[in-house]
Amino acid sequence: MEAAGAKKKMLATLVGCNYAGTEYELQGCINDVHAMRAVLLDRFGFAPGDVTVLTDDDRGGGVLPTGAGVRRALSDMVARAAPGDVLFFHFSGHGTLVPPVSGRPRRGHGGRDDEAIVPCDFNLITDVDFRELVDRVPRGATFTMVSDSCHSGGLIDQEKEQIVPTAAADPDLHAHAIHAGRFLPYAAVLGHLSGASGVGASHHVADHLLALFGADASAKFLHRRNHDGNSSGAARPDDAGILLSGCQTDETSVDVAGDDDAAIDSRACGAFSAALQAVLAAHPAPMSNREVVRRAREVLGEQGFQQHPCLYCSDANADAPFLGQQDTKAKSN
Repeated sequence: MEAAGAKKKMLATLVGCNYAGTEYELQGCINDVHAMRAVLLDRFGFAPGDVTVLTDDDRGGGVLPTGAGVRRALSDMVARAAPGDVLFFHFSGHGTLVPPVSGRPRRGHGGRDDEAIVPCDFNLITDVDFRELVDRVPRGATFTMVSDSCHSGGLIDQEKEQIVPTAAADPDLHAHAIHAGRFLPYAAVLGHLSGASGVGASHHVADHLLALFGADASAKFLHRRNHDGNSSGAARPDDAGILLSGCQTDETSVDVAGDDDAAIDSRACGAFSAALQAVLAAHPAPMSNREVVRRAREVLGEQGFQQHPCLYCSDANADAPFLGQQDTKAKSN
């Protein structure tokens, strides 16, 4: 229960990875998180001190968005939370798909690979990590995650689909023909890590991550016996997790160049991040999580992009206001 008279905290962690100077470089991810920070402050009333921004252009002593750095920032955010608080995580960068460690899919995954985001050091953060994080959120608080990355559908393991995937996109259409995708194939991740780990390239990515990062590697790989073939079951009905994915599991999210019509103020951006900002700018509060995702799909469709944002959360959270915003702006502590 939330203490009587206690003010709701609104906490955010925003991560943007452009991977500058690598063959996997993107253009719009850092712009995405700075634009989202402005939205959180101006529309939702987040306090500047309660919004943590991690980008991979920080060379002046800032915390880089490594796997360990992102996990630490998220853990610190959850540790501060109390019942009734609003937690928000935005990631813009590459996503990937990881095959089962043992060759056997986890129960409930229907034989498919697992989703992961790619921090700047390639220390993957998987759907299992996000499930464990959400399970630590106090009851009555919410953890909303926006992932503008490829294959981002399902990034919170066991979360219920509310706005479901549609038919697979036509690879010859606009979005795939002229734009960069925020996707790293598993083979590229494996090749990058094997070059640094000294472990044979034929090994699973888990072996490379454990060799390079040890205890800072994903819980999926640290406790593979628990997470490979032994799902703990569905999320609880009052689950705190709310995932707005930039695309469905079998799609790529688009990195838009600054000279594209879909760019905001001629700045490179993520197509989904830009659509989300456009929806929030055009419609007053309250807007439900379901309405935000539905309208973002419409914007992307009108722009000719062939990616379909999805919503994963409990039934109650699907129709709850996005970031808990009612008619008026509430100021964070």
